[in-house]
Amino acid sequence: MGYLVVRTLDSTKRIHMSEISVLMLESTAISITAYAMCELLKQKAKIILCDHQRNPCGELMNLNGGYDACAKIRQQIRWKESAKQAVWTEIVRDKIQAQRNVLAKRDLIQSALLTEYLKQIKLNDATNREGHAAKVYFNALFGMGFTRASENNINAALDYGYSLILSAINREITVAGHLTQLGIFHDNTFNAFNLGCDFIEPLRPLIDDVVAVMKPVKFEHEEKMQLVSVLNKEVQIEGRTHHLMYALRLYCKSLFNALQSGNVGDINLIRYEL
Repeated sequence: MGYLVVRTLDSTKRIHMSEISVLMLESTAISITAYAMCELLKQKAKIILCDHQRNPCGELMNLNGGYDACAKIRQQIRWKESAKQAVWTEIVRDKIQAQRNVLAKRDLIQSALLTEYLKQIKLNDATNREGHAAKVYFNALFGMGFTRASENNINAALDYGYSLILSAINREITVAGHLTQLGIFHDNTFNAFNLGCDFIEPLRPLIDDVVAVMKPVKFEHEEKMQLVSVLNKEVQIEGRTHHLMYALRLYCKSLFNALQSGNVGDINLIRYEL
């Protein structure tokens, strides 16, 4: 009858499939029928699978994203290099601005340096202000000894949070009929989500702020649920308040419009309070 029926030892719950955007199977002990998965995919829901450590390890998406997917893919292949560079420049600008806001919220003096980096951004970030800002930002937020390459609870939480938003963005890209593999800046042969990795950049500080508040001494179910709840956070886009999941749809649509038209003024950026 169009409902996903979730049974546990103690209860049975019914959720209409039209209300599900992302379904995460957090444990390998979960069983789900092939019929339920097919119906979820028809509704364009994304299914995320987790491994024995409850970390995302894969995802399922409907192969037929949009009704005009072939036309959208042809458009994507023909996006002009000048448009891609202009859009990437705005993505970097918004990411650094969001990082600055995270630091400013904590009255960290390094926010002033990120303000200077914003003034120095060139087309396609030719001077790599993004990389310089990232080093200053993470050291200010998590300490001078912190690196993204380290294995610790902070990085585990960051990676988990990023993967959730990336999955949601990949869903919107696929539903719109575009390919996640063809990015505008990211171009890794072995990355199936290059375009999603482009689009996510301004949203990463949203996760950074949550993890900085969390200060995880452990990273288990409770901490993961705090990050999952970010997907329901209320944010601003187009001057209106929406839940993040819906705002991502509007955000991605505006990026596609900008890439097609070459006009970065078409981009509607997601604004959020930290």
